[in-house]
Amino acid sequence: MTAPNTLRVGHGIDIHAYIKGRKLLLGGIQIPYDRGLDGHSDADCLLHAVIDALLGASGGSDIGVRFPNNQSQWKDAESTKLLALVWAELSTAGWEFINMDASILAQEPKLQPFIPAMRSKIAAILNCDVGRIAIKATTTEGLGYVGRGEGVEAHCVVLLSKATGA
Repeated sequence: MTAPNTLRVGHGIDIHAYIKGRKLLLGGIQIPYDRGLDGHSDADCLLHAVIDALLGASGGSDIGVRFPNNQSQWKDAESTKLLALVWAELSTAGWEFINMDASILAQEPKLQPFIPAMRSKIAAILNCDVGRIAIKATTTEGLGYVGRGEGVEAHCVVLLSKATGA
């Protein structure tokens, strides 16, 4: 008899301000722009939201607890590597990735041309079909800190499954 599965939903959100002198990374992809995002790691707010969603779905803590910004080993860390570490831990613990749905809020630059590459990058890290990765980009129509071009916000929801007993 097949063991029943437990389905778990996780939600992640991350926000970073723009800063001069850094490259802009979103979804593990470098985006041509005159500013990047400020943060302890590479500040890829989309991948940070994905990590938080995965940790939440699995009953874990959050990215700040898992990769504290007061530890030098995470200074300028590549978020693709952080995501790979988290997913390795979760998959080893028996979690199966079902799907994710993410939204990036940025007034500029226009992100639509980069979404296919972001989807492919994340699918490769999570070892899943790209069809399980949904990413949308939107503006805030000039409203708030995103609309004023002060930073980027990302939201992500994931669904995980894990066999429960025999």
